[in-house]
Amino acid sequence: LGELLLGHRQLIADLVAKPRDLEPQRELAQQVSDALAANRKVCIIDSGYYAGHEDLQDSGVTASPNSETGDPFTDFCGHGSHVAGIIAGINNAVGVAGVLPNQNVNLHIVKVFGDDCGWASSSTLIHALQECRNSGANIVSMSLGGDDTSVFEENAFRTAWNAGVISVAAAGNDGETAYSYPGSYESVISVAAVGSTKAIASFSQSNDQVDLAAPGVAILSTVPYKETSTVSIAGTTTEGTWIENAARTDTAGVSGPLAFGGLCDSVDVTWAGKVVLCDRGTITFQLKVQNVQAAGGVAAVISNNITGNFNGTLGTGNSSTIPAIGIAQADGQVLAGRLGSLASVVSFAEKPANGYEAWSGTSMSTPYVAAVAALVWSQNPNWTNAQVRSALEASAEDLGAPGRDDSYGWGLVRAKAALDLLNAGG
Repeated sequence: LGELLLGHRQLIADLVAKPRDLEPQRELAQQVSDALAANRKVCIIDSGYYAGHEDLQDSGVTASPNSETGDPFTDFCGHGSHVAGIIAGINNAVGVAGVLPNQNVNLHIVKVFGDDCGWASSSTLIHALQECRNSGANIVSMSLGGDDTSVFEENAFRTAWNAGVISVAAAGNDGETAYSYPGSYESVISVAAVGSTKAIASFSQSNDQVDLAAPGVAILSTVPYKETSTVSIAGTTTEGTWIENAARTDTAGVSGPLAFGGLCDSVDVTWAGKVVLCDRGTITFQLKVQNVQAAGGVAAVISNNITGNFNGTLGTGNSSTIPAIGIAQADGQVLAGRLGSLASVVSFAEKPANGYEAWSGTSMSTPYVAAVAALVWSQNPNWTNAQVRSALEASAEDLGAPGRDDSYGWGLVRAKAALDLLNAGG
């Protein structure tokens, strides 16, 4: 059986956005009222749903129990909760607002990924799809994908389509032309990712099965934890991001004189007992952190080599005994002027908690399309899934080469344009 991997975990690094970056999307969503959203049900197949989050609704949400992956209303890795915030983040005084923000959309949660957000089998996905159908879902959102095709899987999605269900899945994050399933089945809408300039994201898959594009770069949304990753010198604290799989600290952190390691592409014994500032580039984060650790450094602080911050990883199965965080290029330049000063690095996570993070991937663009489909369809439940899908494709903002192309599909999804087309009998 084929295996499925959460789309965002294929990315090596993401950009980090500020809350204001979501405002233009919030304004666009309000062009179509979600007052009738209760007419449709969206099923999210993912890693769970943190029902206790301040920005996620706790009413109108159902779930399918799963003895293998645990309570669907818990979400250790946060991927499912991030997807849910894009769809239905509450329009309140905190955090973000989703495409359907007024707490009247019906959500059903099927948890197929465990606490490690690792792998799930094709048979698990087929069962999850059936759970969505059993719940009465009209739209299925799947921010996941794998390289292998399955005739059983394909038949399951075709059957769901013939029964009136719209299935939406990620196009993939390898930045190549290979197919990713289930997105590349004919009966599933495959979604590519664009950035704020509407240019296709470098990681977004491009092939003849891509249907639509949606925002997928630095998308701020809800996660069930709060990350604290900072470096402080003489009372001045710089915020950063945890390098995934690096060691954690307690709230007091670790301290030592700040040293400059350049690219940290070799072991320098003078780093012993020090916090080492490394430049990003040339070698992997894993090797940089290993070199600092081997030299006896107490922490690694990696400065970006382009504008902004980033999320890095040591890679699956790799870890360290020292903390490592990433910081923005500008902050790294400031720290470079403070070499020799006592620096303190703190890196810990509070779980569960009301957190927000900006992630990139077709995992993020997928729920936009699923939510827009629900938003448009809710205006008239008598429309068929075929009518709604055709309207979304025909009304999309054409990007790239004229007409449909392999990078953008039919173009950027547009809720009001699709609704206007349907209301006009198109």
